[in-house]
Amino acid sequence: MDCGIFIISLDFELNWGVHDVFTLQEYGQHLLGGRKAIGEILSLFQKYDIHATWATVGMLCFDEKETLETHMPMTQPSYENPRFSPYGKLANIGGNEETDPYHFGESIVQQILQVPHQEIGTHTFSHFYCLEKGQTADQFKADLEAALSVPCLNELPIRSLVFPRNQVNPRYLPICEAAGIESYRGNEENWLYEPTSYASRGSWKRVLRLMDCYVNLTGHHTYRMERSNSNEPINLRSSRFLRPYHPMLHVFEPLRLKRINKAIEYAAEKREIYHLWWHPHNFGTNTAENLMVLEEILQHVDKMRQVYGMQSANMAEAAEQIGKLQRNP
Repeated sequence: MDCGIFIISLDFELNWGVHDVFTLQEYGQHLLGGRKAIGEILSLFQKYDIHATWATVGMLCFDEKETLETHMPMTQPSYENPRFSPYGKLANIGGNEETDPYHFGESIVQQILQVPHQEIGTHTFSHFYCLEKGQTADQFKADLEAALSVPCLNELPIRSLVFPRNQVNPRYLPICEAAGIESYRGNEENWLYEPTSYASRGSWKRVLRLMDCYVNLTGHHTYRMERSNSNEPINLRSSRFLRPYHPMLHVFEPLRLKRINKAIEYAAEKREIYHLWWHPHNFGTNTAENLMVLEEILQHVDKMRQVYGMQSANMAEAAEQIGKLQRNP
């Protein structure tokens, strides 16, 4: 690889990503604030020439309930825990994006598509959990097919996937390959970040992950772009979740920023990949502070571009570069 690669992916979900964790009363302002923050995020991306992937839940890619209902997969997940499924909650959503901005976001998808170098990837159709008990490979296949055929994308090819809750299921990668998916975002290579079901997440692991955001406990999580003998989608592993600003932890903000920027610089110098990700709703509160942190990161990326020739790439572009590497060893 001739230079370092900086990848950004965002998990764009609206309420479909948190319906089983929070009520709208608890989290609605985060979702509305996240919608507003997307325009400012896109402005920063244009300012610093950032290429990014927006891994989008298919169910939000509509502007009205009637159209959504006609595009749902015939086979739906049979989770042992029924609260994981959004389908039983459709009776409670509004009729269109104007009356229910928590569940419909077609206008935002179109806004993203107007900005150069932004890729729409998939976060599955229903925010499908691939490691929860009860769901099956056939159900995942039907869900993915529905995600790839949402009408607002006008048959735009979807090449990148992010597994909801980072529940990477290796058994489902051949299904992704058959559907035309070329890359996915895997987890960091450390036991702290191993994919698990929701119930298996330990509180002590969450504490260590929080500490790892401020102090280097597990390494930079950068990696080289390497050839693969497999035809399965390329694993563009995560390097860091951009944890949202929290007023109670503001004194540690310099450490968080330093942790990220040092890893980006390491990737630039060693000509490796650094993959940063977050959700738009993470910027839904304390928006100004979160945008300020993001701009400082992007300024550092711009410096690495000037000093080391670092490139910004979305997931599809990075996968294409790896594909060229495989074809021309």
